[in-house]
Amino acid sequence: MGRSLLALTLFTLLLGGCATTSNSKDPLEGFNRAMFALNDDLDEAVIKPAAQGYEAVLPVVVREGVGNAFANVGDISVTANNVLQGKVPDAINDAGRVLVNTTVGVLGFRDVASELGVEKHDGDFGQTLGVWGVGEGAYVVLPFFGPSTLRDCFGLALDMSIDPMAKMTPITGRNALIVTRALSDRTQMFAVDNILDEAALDRYSYVRNAYLQRRRNKVFDGNPPRIRDDDE
Repeated sequence: MGRSLLALTLFTLLLGGCATTSNSKDPLEGFNRAMFALNDDLDEAVIKPAAQGYEAVLPVVVREGVGNAFANVGDISVTANNVLQGKVPDAINDAGRVLVNTTVGVLGFRDVASELGVEKHDGDFGQTLGVWGVGEGAYVVLPFFGPSTLRDCFGLALDMSIDPMAKMTPITGRNALIVTRALSDRTQMFAVDNILDEAALDRYSYVRNAYLQRRRNKVFDGNPPRIRDDDE
């Protein structure tokens, strides 16, 4: 999957020559809007209904346990990225979360670490590349994955390469877990759906600007340098 994502990134770069705009934040806007619409159609037709069924069938306690277990797996990557970003205390904190939740929390189904007041962080390779000084590059909307940047595309490929579930066997079990994780993640977005529909006259621009601002804040730990004008 990582190689496919890199190939997609290169393909997107090639599209730049025929899908450019004058918007310096979004030079691939023509392609991106088309992909955004395609993702929306896929979500409305397949993903959202499947997530609604997942929510209707499983009790809250089970859904919360599943979500906690997936978050616990994600904390492994968070730990690695905090090490790479030089945030050693945060990395020790995150490693402790994984240890406590995997053992006392029964493979992460119970978030015992949060109950004990151990702070949860987040982090990914796209963020790490940004901390190392790699520019974000053009905004890109990926099939299925949605909003990204060229930097975050490469970061996502690295994240996927160390994802423990990606290496599981048999393949049918791995795929079932990946689908379950996607449905679990989608149910957590239901509250955002109405806010987005009510707040945005142009949903595409709203999502793009929110994504870029959020990623910038993450790279600079909530204190990004001021941008003097739109062309910077």
